[in-house]
Amino acid sequence: MKKFMAEFKEFIAKGDVMSMAVGIIIGGAFTAIVNSLVGDVITPFLGIITGGIDFTGISITVGEANIMIGNFIQAVITFLLTAFVIFSIMKMFNSFKKKEEEAPAPAPAEPAPITEDIALLMEIRDLLKK
Repeated sequence: MKKFMAEFKEFIAKGDVMSMAVGIIIGGAFTAIVNSLVGDVITPFLGIITGGIDFTGISITVGEANIMIGNFIQAVITFLLTAFVIFSIMKMFNSFKKKEEEAPAPAPAEPAPITEDIALLMEIRDLLKK
């Protein structure tokens, strides 16, 4: 049992697991941002353009079952909008990253001029080598 617990602690402490945990937490926070953008900005704007079409009321009744096809259509539309927003954000992020990588590297700084005492020490060093 001790060996099992030691292996478990090693697994948990690895950087990959910790990085994944941080990614999941940040992803959860990012989800709220994307949902707000889609639900509070893009969807109302599309509602203005489409005349406020709401699919949630569309349903089919089969016997006593009420199949809410409208909710499914609305969920698909929300998914497509969310996927489009994430795609757009990632495309912008990648273009910024690409520009950063393509930017010319700064020229190396010129070395400081050698002072008289340093030159003298270098000369002594060279004489000692001989």
